Amino acid sequence: MLTGDLRSRIDRVWDAFWSGGISNPLEVIEQITYLMFIRRLDGIQTGKERRANRAGRPIEHPIYTDANQELRWSRFKALGSPEATFELMRDQVFPWLRELGDEGSTYSHHMAGAQFRIPTANLLAKVIDMLDDLPLDERDTKGDLYEYMLGKIATAGHNGQFRTPRHIIELMVEMTAPVPGDTICDPACGTAGFLVASAAYVERTHSDDLLDPATRQHFDQSMFSGFDFDNTMLRIGSMNMLLHEVEQPDIRYRDSLAQS
Repeated sequence: MLTGDLRSRIDRVWDAFWSGGISNPLEVIEQITYLMFIRRLDGIQTGKERRANRAGRPIEHPIYTDANQELRWSRFKALGSPEATFELMRDQVFPWLRELGDEGSTYSHHMAGAQFRIPTANLLAKVIDMLDDLPLDERDTKGDLYEYMLGKIATAGHNGQFRTPRHIIELMVEMTAPVPGDTICDPACGTAGFLVASAAYVERTHSDDLLDPATRQHFDQSMFSGFDFDNTMLRIGSMNMLLHEVEQPDIRYRDSLAQS
């Protein structure tokens, strides 16, 4: 449950984009999601480093290497120069983000079209400071924050898109009661709200089963599929799943109502 203070912080981030000249709600959410995702990647890398240090082993599947440490959220937020951060984000972080992911994965396919659209260094600095104060490491809070942002999209958007309210999604997931061996497909996934809720349900109700390596691999790589015909939604949906720790969701372009 979001407190009034957290809602006010998100509203301030939103207002900063509007006053900075980005007024399309979907574009605002896309840009905020990129920044949340970049911050999350830094957090994942930090966790990998801690585990490696405790075990006395090299970092397993590092996100960042010695050659690109300056691209981490914790590094560029401390540069102290809005102009330097803006140039780094535009010229290095986003090109790296577009190439992130396994070759041939749906994530890497969608992110190839990622565009950095924040127009000024001052706006970027303001948004980074605001997002850095948000408790994105708390899973429930992170989901509530993201849902609150998605609520700012009009109920009916472009191309007849409709956003299903979160309480309806959670009711439908509870009624279907997915289990780790299932394969789940949302033929009109949008921001992947159904898939995220399904993943959260399985993790909550079958956490012990997910300790099995084969089951976890199925969960991360083949359990969840989603289709949409809006490329922005595909990028947001892919990042939303990764933000919620599903490593390789199959989110792909398809018009489910078109004749095949």
